[in-house]
Amino acid sequence: MKISIGSDHAGFELKEHVKKYLESKGIEVVDEGTYSSDSVDYPIFAGKVVKDLQNKMADYGILICGTGLGMSITANKFKNIYAALCLYPTMAKYARMHNNANVLVMAGRLMGPTLAEETVDTFLSTNFEGGRHQRRIDEIKEIEK
Repeated sequence: MKISIGSDHAGFELKEHVKKYLESKGIEVVDEGTYSSDSVDYPIFAGKVVKDLQNKMADYGILICGTGLGMSITANKFKNIYAALCLYPTMAKYARMHNNANVLVMAGRLMGPTLAEETVDTFLSTNFEGGRHQRRIDEIKEIEK
C-alpha cells in the first residue's frame, strides 16, 4: 500500500506524526509537503496529493489542514476523487463503506495524534460495501461529467 500525504501549515505537525506512524507499519508514504509550519496555501498541497492518486502513484491520499474543510473542498473539485473529512474513526468507517472515499481528510487543530492514528487505521482497513452504495457512486460520476 502506498499513501500520498499532504498538509498546510496548520496540519504540518499532525502530518509528520501520521507519516511516521504509517512508516512504522511498513506503509510507503509519499510526502507532498508542506515541510514546515510556515504559512502556505492548502490548495497547492491538496492538488499534489490528488494528482498522485489520479496518476496511480498512490493508493490513497491523506490531507490535513486546520479544520479539514479547505482540503476537503479543494480535493473534491477533482474528478474521481472522493475526499471525506473524518474527525473520528466511525466517520472513516462509513466514508469507506458507503462512499468509497479515497482521500482521508483530517483536522490538525481538532484532533490529537492518538485519535488520528485510530482514524487512519479505520480508513485503511475498511472496504467499500458496494451494492446500493455503488449505485450512488455511479450517480456522483454522472454529475462529474
